[in-house]
Amino acid sequence: MSFTVAIVGRPNVGKSTLFNRLVGKKLALVDDTPGVTRDRRPGEAKLIDLRFTIIDTAGLEESGPETLEGRMRAQTEAAIDEADLTLFVVDAKMGLTPIDNTLAEMLRRRGKPVVLVANKAEARGSDGGFYDAFTLGLGEPCPISAEHGQGMLDLRDAIVETLGPERAFPEEDHEAETNVTVSKAEGEVDEEPAYDETKPLRVAIVGRPNAGKSTLINRFLGEDRLLTGPEAGITRDSISVEWDWRGRTIKMFDTAGMRRKARVTEKLEKLSVADALRAIRFAETVVIVFDATIPFEKQDLQIVDLVLREGRAAVLAFNKWDMIDDPQAVLTDLREKTERLLPQARGIRAVPISGQTGYGLEKLMQNIIDTDKVWNKRISTARLNRWLEGVQVMHPPPAVSGRRIKLKYMTQVKARPPAFMISCTRADALPESYTRYLINGLRADFDMPGVPIRVHFRASENPYENRRNKKR
Repeated sequence: MSFTVAIVGRPNVGKSTLFNRLVGKKLALVDDTPGVTRDRRPGEAKLIDLRFTIIDTAGLEESGPETLEGRMRAQTEAAIDEADLTLFVVDAKMGLTPIDNTLAEMLRRRGKPVVLVANKAEARGSDGGFYDAFTLGLGEPCPISAEHGQGMLDLRDAIVETLGPERAFPEEDHEAETNVTVSKAEGEVDEEPAYDETKPLRVAIVGRPNAGKSTLINRFLGEDRLLTGPEAGITRDSISVEWDWRGRTIKMFDTAGMRRKARVTEKLEKLSVADALRAIRFAETVVIVFDATIPFEKQDLQIVDLVLREGRAAVLAFNKWDMIDDPQAVLTDLREKTERLLPQARGIRAVPISGQTGYGLEKLMQNIIDTDKVWNKRISTARLNRWLEGVQVMHPPPAVSGRRIKLKYMTQVKARPPAFMISCTRADALPESYTRYLINGLRADFDMPGVPIRVHFRASENPYENRRNKKR
């Protein structure tokens, strides 16, 4: 069993930079602005020969519990209680502040193992701040440079010394590794496996600011795992959390609210939106959260279109349903608008929910699973070609320059999302309207509502095209 490490410290001492260094990826947003990180973000860290879970946290500040900073502090304290060891990061370049002393006292009261880390030790004049760190009474500080990767070996030794070799290097379960290898080999035998109900599912939650995305995930988890509040734009990083639903592992990604591009001017918000876009590309199913009190804003429609263009399976969630006075009338209106405003996602599943009360969450999860099944769907070539003959009889392809286009052969080339290839004559002359006709037919006849469907056309080769008549 591995161990867990939390990174804590006051704002702008380099906690997220150290987190990115340890996980080997730029997962956490980094900026010169203090207080960039707000939620606690876990990651799998590698430090020389150590493997452990690392948690990035918000900068600790003195503030009341009802304020945003106070709620951020509560998240950080939860990370400290969850961790086996705490990396207390101070800024050797700037020196100690009264907040550092307050945090040191808080860590001593908790009684958890602590490694004092003096970051930015490569800067000129950092010696004074390094020696001042001794006065915190948390042992000898470990000088590092998270940005440049200096001092990582010393940090590794300090972690091993604090935890002890037995805790830092747990025995590996070789039997478990063998079982994983065998199951993988067995899975490779079946070229087109049936839908796996037990496979972990990646779900991204996206939407406009203050639509209730973090509140929704907290309700799923049954705890205040993510920072929430009345302020718009609280979430900045895309935070992943795992939980089980009916025995299946669900990995959900909370993302920053996405405003219209013209309104995004600050560098930090641009980084947050870019992080949300990465979460969409990584996910399998994307839940677009609408505010049911003001649905179908232009930005809502653009987010849905973005998700579909990325090829993800999409589900609409009309949140804040507990604030609707006439649910039946509003639901009828939303269904009509969904069909009219989202023709490119005909049949997309939409569920009224309330992240505050938990209404509709079971139905939402079932719709997520059902949509993922369609997104993974495969159709045999024989069925597709019988279908292709039928749709051409009902609505033949148009004639171009007096010659009718012929659709000869059809097959599915991939799933996730479903993509089909049709061999035909004059592929470049086939109008877009006929492509839409085929896509709508596939969606209706093979029960594939709400997922993006790709249809590609390939001109069949003419063996006589480049052959010249030879004189005999």
